[in-house]
Amino acid sequence: MKLYLALILLLPLLGGIANALVGRLLPRRVVEWLACGVVWGSFGCTLLAFAGYRTPLRVEHFSWLTVFDFQAPVAIYLDPLSVVMCLMVTFVCGVIHLYSVAYMAEEQDHVRFFALLNLFVFAMLLLVLAENLPLLYLGWEGVGFCSYALIGFWYQKEQNATAGRKAFIVTRLGDIAFGIAIVWMFQLFHTVSIVELNGMGFLMPAGVITALGILLLIGAMGKSAQLPLSVWLPDAMAGPTPVSALIHAATMVTAGVYLLARMFPLISGSTPALAAIAVTGGVTAFYAASCALAQRDLKRILAYSTISQIGYMMLGVGAGAIGAATFHLLVHAFFKALLFLGAGCIIAAFHHEQDIFKMGGVRRAMPLTFAAFLAGAACLAGLPLSGGFFSKDAILAAVWLKGGPLYAGLFLLGLVTALLTAIYTFRMVYLVFGGENRQGKYAAPRLMVVTLLPLALLGLFGGFINLPEYLGGAGWLSTFLPSAQATGQPALSHGLELLLQGIAGTIAVASLLFAQYRYGGSRRQARLAAAAQPAEGVSAFLLHGWYLDDLYRLLFIRPFGALARFLWNRVDEGGIDDNLDRLAMLFGRTGELLGRWTSGQVSLYLLSFAAGATLIVVYLAWVVF
Repeated sequence: MKLYLALILLLPLLGGIANALVGRLLPRRVVEWLACGVVWGSFGCTLLAFAGYRTPLRVEHFSWLTVFDFQAPVAIYLDPLSVVMCLMVTFVCGVIHLYSVAYMAEEQDHVRFFALLNLFVFAMLLLVLAENLPLLYLGWEGVGFCSYALIGFWYQKEQNATAGRKAFIVTRLGDIAFGIAIVWMFQLFHTVSIVELNGMGFLMPAGVITALGILLLIGAMGKSAQLPLSVWLPDAMAGPTPVSALIHAATMVTAGVYLLARMFPLISGSTPALAAIAVTGGVTAFYAASCALAQRDLKRILAYSTISQIGYMMLGVGAGAIGAATFHLLVHAFFKALLFLGAGCIIAAFHHEQDIFKMGGVRRAMPLTFAAFLAGAACLAGLPLSGGFFSKDAILAAVWLKGGPLYAGLFLLGLVTALLTAIYTFRMVYLVFGGENRQGKYAAPRLMVVTLLPLALLGLFGGFINLPEYLGGAGWLSTFLPSAQATGQPALSHGLELLLQGIAGTIAVASLLFAQYRYGGSRRQARLAAAAQPAEGVSAFLLHGWYLDDLYRLLFIRPFGALARFLWNRVDEGGIDDNLDRLAMLFGRTGELLGRWTSGQVSLYLLSFAAGATLIVVYLAWVVF
């Protein structure tokens, strides 16, 4: 078991280092299959660790940080939550690596791409398996750096480099709060071990736990793109499509949810902290779903859908349903990777066109891609019996059972979000796949299309890992995760569960019919004609993401720019530089004045010297006598 745990981390790390150091000396195929092989090797080791798992296991490899009483060794911790996360990360990342071989076939800088992709996987696995917070923070910052480098991979275009910087800077805001929480927890508990911290929450007043929970929530807001730190994720679409799938499905955006789930035993003692998490998730889910309704860019629609679905996960954590939140996290990883990779096939077929209003006719031209994408859309929309239906319903049921006005309001908000989700999902499907073929023959590399099939099956049938009891399931995932039982995973009566699922299913089907009425058939042409006009009113408001970027620009960027200009023009140049220039000018003019007294005649200099000496002697004589 210890060997498996070491190899899970070492294989992606060694693959990334090998490609970074000697990849340019190797044939392209060797670089590609080395990058893919190490990730699939890590997946194989994770399967073996899962098969041999019996009880939580801690493995300490070596000492890392040791200063006085502070100790943070390189220690790995395997428990149900981490092993499930590792299975998801390694499998989905393995599929994305295979897809990338075909997608990046024409890319000349493939070595840098695959090296960063491997390092991204290593950083996420380190984050998941870390036994202490400093080691988790190392993986946390690792995924941040790799995302910055991959989002701005095509840095020759300024907007791509800007998108990478934006992601890096915005997520740093959350990272600062997380760092403060780590230091504070060590000061309070004299340990940074996650297991020990989770068992010591009762030692502190509720107010302290609330403050720690809020700091961890802010950290999760940055990584998981929750309000108000959500502005970086839509622009992160500047990177290659496999990078988008990697960030959205398996790695970076799930890190915030994982952090809160991992630290839940500690923060669960604070009702206000849980309420803040739930409100953040519910409001973000609605916000992003509303924005997706008006987007034209295929990848931006999926980006906003990710923000919304992560909001559902946050809502589940805030309701105390760690099992339901993890369930949705896993299923979402499958169908969101499927949707992004399917979008990559479509974009490649349209020669990198991403405007859904300029697409059409893909259903007949690319039937396999259409079938796979439709499976992902069914999961995202929460159509009955799909994996997304069961996982999303589990979260809504947990919120319903939480009770109280706050959670009742969040339940209704979740239902409204589900309605909007189904509408924008099938708006996307009808506009991309419906209509007539307008650009001739479509084609995508076979390897890209083939990788969609396992993800489609896992998305559609992912509900089997946590089926409700009335369908013969025993809720395997909720049973496997002890934290779910410890925090009161909801126990619904069959009648109430059927009622809630019936409401959610009815909403999804009704939204599908509305999308078909509005965007299907002959009305599709009317929508295309309307889209040719500039967006106005509510459409413009949603298209620009509630003008959140403009609000940031007004509140922070412009004042910062004005302050920078003031310090530059008035303080630096007008104050410091100007005074130094004036002082230099004064010395210069003084030197010029003194220089006029010189004549170059030695006799005159000797006479002046004698006169000066005489004056000094006279002065001294007068003072003494």
